[in-house]
Amino acid sequence: MTISRRALFLTAALLPLAGCSARGQERAVIDTAANHERFADSPWRRLSEAEWRARLDPLAFRVLRQEATERAGTSALNAERGRGTYVCAGCGLDLFRSEWKFDSGTGWPSFFRVIETNIGAKQDFLLFTPRTEYHCARCLGHQGHVFDDGPRPTGLRYCNNGAALRFVAA
Repeated sequence: MTISRRALFLTAALLPLAGCSARGQERAVIDTAANHERFADSPWRRLSEAEWRARLDPLAFRVLRQEATERAGTSALNAERGRGTYVCAGCGLDLFRSEWKFDSGTGWPSFFRVIETNIGAKQDFLLFTPRTEYHCARCLGHQGHVFDDGPRPTGLRYCNNGAALRFVAA
């Protein structure tokens, strides 16, 4: 069997995303209409692309504003074990508590619970299968994807880009 160079490169390019793919059937998490409405008048929603570029480092800009995914295992937040809160790197909105973090083995910071009123969600078909993408409800910055292969008590795994978060120690 011969594999084309293009197929080989495409497979290699998608391989790092495998850790952030569903291992089981995904379920819808949150009805986000109320969350979006709550922040509808937020000044964060009125920032231009140039203003976002000036505020964020290049990787955070690509992740938060262009829905990119950082390379697995590259975030310093993977090793963060302190008590505190993980906030959106774009606008500082609280998203996760440190006690909700767990080591998923995927190479991305992962959490089994989120502050539900502070996120929005939508379907994403980038890897040819429906996934639930979640984002900050205030600035609409892309955070990651949620899957139903996490630990108890929720069974969920919020697979987050470290570049989209900042840790605020308690």
